[in-house]
Amino acid sequence: MSTIDILSAEKRHLAQLLEAVQRCVYFLDAAAKSLPWPLLGDELARRKKDPALFGGLAAFNERFAKLQDTLAAAMRHAHLLLGESADSFLKVLAYYEKQGVIDSLADWQLLRTARNLAAHDYETDYVDIAEHFNTLHGLMPGLLAASGAFVFLCQDRLAIDPASADFVQEFKQIVRAPE
Repeated sequence: MSTIDILSAEKRHLAQLLEAVQRCVYFLDAAAKSLPWPLLGDELARRKKDPALFGGLAAFNERFAKLQDTLAAAMRHAHLLLGESADSFLKVLAYYEKQGVIDSLADWQLLRTARNLAAHDYETDYVDIAEHFNTLHGLMPGLLAASGAFVFLCQDRLAIDPASADFVQEFKQIVRAPE
């Protein structure tokens, strides 16, 4: 395989990751809209056998984690295509902080910690469950903003668009991007 073929394959892979970021944003937004914010512990306890509510919470939890993971993978990949060296993800994050994609390393670490809790916490106290989901919901605007800034940075700096336009319009509306 030639160097040009390898570069083309890497660019295609980033385009697919950008599409995946857009799809994750779309479905996270849809999951969030299906839930009654803010969540209250006593309401969750009262509705503890409500499959629609807890199915919606599970979807929101999974989609938050999926977006954070997918965005991180795309950021790593784009970082390499931008010709930046990175022997650690902290250096990747420092680059994106300078580019305005993320507000700060601390904000990203908070998203990551929340993502880990979303994926691995099995709380049974309904007040704690409500607090967890309200925290994720509160962090969601920052994650959406970072997703939008990242996709637009890739378009601007690398001239790489999402692999398909299937989610472009909805993505722009959700992240409130200029047309």
